[in-house]
Amino acid sequence: MNVRKAAKKAKDYRYVLLVMRHAKTEPQNAKGDFERELLDKGLKQAKRMAKGLKSMGLTPDQIDCSNAVRARQTCERMLKVFGDGPKVDYTKSLYEDGMQSVFDALASCKDKRRTLLVLGHEPTVSMACQWLAGPGSEPDAADLLTLGMPTACVAVFGSSEPFRKWGTHEADLIAVLTPKDFD
Repeated sequence: MNVRKAAKKAKDYRYVLLVMRHAKTEPQNAKGDFERELLDKGLKQAKRMAKGLKSMGLTPDQIDCSNAVRARQTCERMLKVFGDGPKVDYTKSLYEDGMQSVFDALASCKDKRRTLLVLGHEPTVSMACQWLAGPGSEPDAADLLTLGMPTACVAVFGSSEPFRKWGTHEADLIAVLTPKDFD
């Protein structure tokens, strides 16, 4: 699905969830996995994705982000585009606790929040997306998730129900977007 169609379809939903994998990082460093930093390419990916989401009308009003360095750097770069609007929570659970941490983010999101961005790591983000995708999902987008999410990739979901009511296989997967979609 192209970006314009995805943006139009997202407007049909009261609640939109963006599930994102952090941007491109260094392969490893002496401090360990948690401390890995973004490469220049990753900084550019994060900025491009934020500009793209903003152009689609999908600026989040809340961001739940892993507190690992690479995820924080991705979020901070995106906030330069989004501005001060999003409420941001950095949490260790999105680094350590797997899929449950994504569902916990949904469960704790206030009903007044309409667009939520959950920013984490593989394989957690792609697995959670597969569990969220319901029968109204775009088949091609759902197929992409089985391969895992590349860096700076965003899965866009919609529902008329508040995030706290989302269960497995109940949200519509609208699109899976990469920074290249916004070139």
